[in-house]
Amino acid sequence: MSLMPVWISLQLASVTVLILLLLGTPLAWWLAVTRRRWRVVVDALVALPLVLPSTVLGFYLLMLLGPNGPIGGPWFEVTGSTLTFSFTGLVITSVLYSLPFVVQPLRDAFRAVGHAPMEAAAMLGARPMDAFLT
Repeated sequence: MSLMPVWISLQLASVTVLILLLLGTPLAWWLAVTRRRWRVVVDALVALPLVLPSTVLGFYLLMLLGPNGPIGGPWFEVTGSTLTFSFTGLVITSVLYSLPFVVQPLRDAFRAVGHAPMEAAAMLGARPMDAFLT
């Protein structure tokens, strides 16, 4: 029995979770606190994997990441390898598919906390990044 599929799955899950935490947390915070017009568009794009059927999402990702696609084409020109059916392609698609499951709960949690902790930190002289991290 080969354990290679288990090892690849563990690697994929670990890399995906790390990227989702680094990308999803600031994005969720921005969506929770901003009043910009782009918030609605970004929120809709984040939720798109929940709305699209998985076969349609997979087809669109194959078109985007394929060697003739707008993302896969330049990637192939630079690296000489394709994104489709590679570990890097798996990570990209896994992150895109899982993004709403990270961003939406975090966004709602940031909204529930409100602005009071950030305002208190500002009153105590903390910069916005220090207040967010602590």
